[in-house]
Amino acid sequence: MMVASSQPIVFFGTPPFAAHCLQVLHQGGIHIAGVVTAPDRPAGRGRKLSESPVKRYALENGLPLAQPERLKSPEFLAWLQQWNPVMQVVVAFRMLPEMVWNFPPKGTINLHASLLPAYRGAAPIQWAIINGETQTGLTTFRLRHEIDTGDLIGKSTVNIDPDADSGALHDLLLEVGAPLLLESVHQVLDGTASFEAQSVDAQREYPHAPKLKPETGRIDWNAPSQKVHNLVRGLAPAPGAHTLCMGEPLKILRTRRIHEVPVLLPGQTLQFKGNWLVGCGDGLLMIEKLQAAGARVMSAQEFLRGHPELGAVTLGTSS
Repeated sequence: MMVASSQPIVFFGTPPFAAHCLQVLHQGGIHIAGVVTAPDRPAGRGRKLSESPVKRYALENGLPLAQPERLKSPEFLAWLQQWNPVMQVVVAFRMLPEMVWNFPPKGTINLHASLLPAYRGAAPIQWAIINGETQTGLTTFRLRHEIDTGDLIGKSTVNIDPDADSGALHDLLLEVGAPLLLESVHQVLDGTASFEAQSVDAQREYPHAPKLKPETGRIDWNAPSQKVHNLVRGLAPAPGAHTLCMGEPLKILRTRRIHEVPVLLPGQTLQFKGNWLVGCGDGLLMIEKLQAAGARVMSAQEFLRGHPELGAVTLGTSS
């Protein structure tokens, strides 16, 4: 059983993944001296200012909060001085300058959604699926200059379901990662953590996880069906893999590999037994969920009921 710690830490994070980790730390006996999250940003059609999930949790639980535009600003550095953390924790936040991550005596640790040194970078969940991995996991490590290269504290491995999308994998990693982070924070605070340098095999090429760009999601229907299926899974539910349908952008959000009778050219579609099929480089995919420009997410069957003329067209890549 973990004992509550009186040693103050500062938590950095913004999205729901980070908010859940903050909650687990807070309820797990960690003294949260301060919380740092992104400034409120306009969101939605009304462009109203939107608070981050981390901010909402901090306000609901009376935790001191800062939302700096610049992490090097004198005002924010004064906040750090006032909070006087012995350690900092970063989950899904922007890069910290050295004067910030090197500020506390016990350093700054990060929870990363991969088994380092594989998938260093901004989008490890999505790239693991896009690349067809069957396993991934989470790593806690201490920050240093080079991104995602610091000494390891703990790891947890998870299996990737062959049809899981990045949303489902995110939720699974969230449930596994928060307890791992709590355990690692306690270990660092009580001095029992074993820091291990990342072991990198010079003969092996490790996959990376760069930031997703619009061109990442372009579907090449000449590619093998498994590769297209993995791209769709990796980018669902957002930002979505995309193609063109009669010149209009179309997001493909769920597909299924099938073995049916029709033989279709890459990108060619056909309604067959009530399903919308599309040809790939080596076989067929069934399109199950999609989103047209300006429309809501819907099933392929619902889409075709409203656009029956699109049942047999050729899909192309977006520009």
